[in-house]
Amino acid sequence: MPQYIHDNTDDEISHFRFINAYLASIRATPVNLDPYRTLPSSTATGARQIGRLTNLMQLTVDTSWWTKYRSSANNPDLDPTFVFPQAVPSLAKGQYPAIPRSDADLTPDKHIQAIANTAGFHFAFIEQGGTSLYPALAQRVTSVDVLRILLSIGPTETAHFQTWQDKAGNAPALTDPTTPSLVFPDLNSPPFDGETYQTNLIMPEPCPFLDRKFPSCSIIRPINTEGAAMGAVNALTADGLFIGQSQAFFQVIGQLALLADSAVRGM
Repeated sequence: MPQYIHDNTDDEISHFRFINAYLASIRATPVNLDPYRTLPSSTATGARQIGRLTNLMQLTVDTSWWTKYRSSANNPDLDPTFVFPQAVPSLAKGQYPAIPRSDADLTPDKHIQAIANTAGFHFAFIEQGGTSLYPALAQRVTSVDVLRILLSIGPTETAHFQTWQDKAGNAPALTDPTTPSLVFPDLNSPPFDGETYQTNLIMPEPCPFLDRKFPSCSIIRPINTEGAAMGAVNALTADGLFIGQSQAFFQVIGQLALLADSAVRGM
C-alpha cells in the first residue's frame, strides 16, 4: 500500500505539472491553488506539518462505485436515477479518518486497520471519478493536443482505479473498536456474496451501453458529458475532502468546473 501511494502521488504530480506547463505554453493561465493550502496536517508522528488543500480526517466515502462497476444490468448513463448499493454502508453515513489524526489513532490494531481500510476505499472512490472525468471531458474538446492529453492521462487514472479497487478488496472485515459505527463487511460472505460484491471482480462487468438494443459491453462509466466537471467537484465536496476550506476556495474550483463544462466541441 505505501508503494502504491507513492506511485500514485508521483503520477498525479506529473499530471498537474504537465497541464500547467501546457497552459503556459499556449498563453493560458496556469491553475494555482497554493493560497488555499490552509488546512491543518495530522499531528501523528512523521506527518509533515504543511498547509493542506484537503481534509483526510472527516471523510464520508461513497462506495457505490463498487457495485456500479459490478452491475451487469445498470449503467448510470442510461439509468441516472438508479441507486447503486453501497459496498460499505457505514462509510457513506459518518465521518471517518483515512489517515491517523494523532498518535492516539495508532492503537488498537483494529482501529488503525479500519483507517487503512477507509483509505483503500477512498483512493478507489477518488480514482473512479478521474476514470470517468477524462473520457467525459474529451467529448467536449476541439484542440487535437488537448484531446491527446485527455486520452493519454485518462487511462492512467483507470490504472489507479483498478489498483485501488484490488487493494480495497483486501480490506479485512472488522468493526472499528474506537468508532463502532464503522463496520467493514466480508464482501465474499452472505448476504454480500455474489457478483455484485465479489472482491476479485476488478474489471468492469459488461453492462448496457449507448442503447439497450445493443449487447452489453465492458466500459468506463459514467461518461455523460453534461455537468461532468461540476459533478466531480460536488462529489469531492460531499466526500468531506474540503471540510474547513474557505468560501473563496469553493468559488475558484466552482468557476474552473463551470469553464470546463461550458466547453463546446467544434470542427
